[in-house]
Amino acid sequence: MRAQDEAEIVACIPSLRRYARGLVSDPDRADDLVQDTLERAWSRFSLWQKRNELRAWMFGIMHNHFIDRIRAQRSRPEDSAGDDLPELPQRAQQTDALEVRDLDRLLQRLPPEQREVLLLVSVEELSYQEVAQITGVPLGTVMSRLSRARARLRDEMAGQTQDKVSSAAQRIQRVK
Repeated sequence: MRAQDEAEIVACIPSLRRYARGLVSDPDRADDLVQDTLERAWSRFSLWQKRNELRAWMFGIMHNHFIDRIRAQRSRPEDSAGDDLPELPQRAQQTDALEVRDLDRLLQRLPPEQREVLLLVSVEELSYQEVAQITGVPLGTVMSRLSRARARLRDEMAGQTQDKVSSAAQRIQRVK
């Protein structure tokens, strides 16, 4: 492996960490996912086809490893009890931190295949074609998953706003 190739892999780490954090929410599990991805990339570097962009190849490795973990959890339901919405670390009480927490929770409610497409396109700014290559699904499926993910997030966020307004109105009614 050339030094330039090593540098390119290392340069992918911040993006991989962001994507992993979005997929699993728990920082420790996200770091494990990144580490597993890097180990697989190093051990399989000779299989990398130069025609593929290295960054997309790395995201593909992470995607496949993430899906493998989901399948393993489904085959052992007793081990995955309660993993649907991971516990989030406590954040500061400022409004922006609360909004980030709420968005993170909403992201975790999305089906994994929608969440990963949304994160790859919106956060990592990959093209639809690159996301299709990473996830191994047709371009139309990427577009469909992205559209459904955005619509569901929009609906969930609108529902949260209405719930907050309703609960505030109920508290005001009780005070009167």
